[in-house]
Amino acid sequence: MKDLAECRILIVDDAKANVDVLVEALRGEYKLSVALNGESALRMIEKAPPDLVLLDIVMPGIDGYEVCRRLRAAAPTRELPVMFLSALEDVANKARGFEVGANDYLTKPFEILEVKARVHSLLKAKAWSDAVKEKIASELQVAREIQLGILPSDIAASTNGTGLEIEAFLEPAREVGGDLYEVLRTEDGRVLVLVGDVSGKGIPAALFMAVTMTLVRTLGRQFHEPDRIVREVSDALARQNPRDMFVTLLCAIYDPREGVVSCASAGHPSPVLLSATRPPELPVAKPAGLAGLAVGLQVPCTKIALGKGETLVLYSDGVTEAFDTSGQLFGEEGLVAHLAASPGRTARETVDGIAGAIRRFAGAEPQSDDIAILAVRRAE
Repeated sequence: MKDLAECRILIVDDAKANVDVLVEALRGEYKLSVALNGESALRMIEKAPPDLVLLDIVMPGIDGYEVCRRLRAAAPTRELPVMFLSALEDVANKARGFEVGANDYLTKPFEILEVKARVHSLLKAKAWSDAVKEKIASELQVAREIQLGILPSDIAASTNGTGLEIEAFLEPAREVGGDLYEVLRTEDGRVLVLVGDVSGKGIPAALFMAVTMTLVRTLGRQFHEPDRIVREVSDALARQNPRDMFVTLLCAIYDPREGVVSCASAGHPSPVLLSATRPPELPVAKPAGLAGLAVGLQVPCTKIALGKGETLVLYSDGVTEAFDTSGQLFGEEGLVAHLAASPGRTARETVDGIAGAIRRFAGAEPQSDDIAILAVRRAE
């Protein structure tokens, strides 16, 4: 936990006499900064947020209420402790202070012992809160590393000698997420490629994702057809699913002897088939069934001829449901339009191109969902 003596307090008051009283009371116990108006305070906080703001209400220009409102509206300062300092003793003024987000309210003239006690209390609470957040962040970072470590580490080993080039990309929206992908070589020389999207986000989705990955690796080697694999994975999840979570799955198995991909989908978006001789296609219908909700899921199987030089793009709906700053979706149309204009000459170029197109589309808008992309390209 942070040493309170290392905490910095920003005193905001246009009256020098009040500033002098507070500086004299707190000097030697904490690091102090001073702003004489709201505009200066906001600039200082944006540059280097303090640990506590002692904020006068009645000031020329931007008053304390507005300063506090702006602090609460900005993500970096949303939880910054603020204690109002004011000669306004009316209950309505105090109530307004708490409504705009103040943590405490101290009435002038100051009682020094009360000032010290309340400052100490707010700083100690913040130090404890920061320590807990740091611990959680550290544990989530470890969880992220473990989760990403579950994904295939050597895709090339599974595609060696099959004529396939596969590139994958996964980016959780939070520290951990629910998207997954797998690439397996079967005993008869075929290649299984699977992408999935667990309901929800965060730790619950990550745990369900790990269970799904384990089942896919076991059942993907035990059974030979994509529809059977999806059904068996779904049944296994449904038998022990107390929270009624689900996962959409798209399982594709490529047979290098025939150049054919067999696909089965449980509520997952269709892959996009890219060819140099025709526009991008969406060859797999999206069925209504979702994996993990009930035993006995039935999914159709679709066969796709993958010609030389053609690419099959699998993805999660984090791609099509990416938002821009105006709330518009990238959409299936945006994905198809991008791939029509820039299909990529290699699997890596295809994946990198899609990821880049999403980033450009979203701009400053935060990522709203996990994103998984796989490009499966047959050599020319």
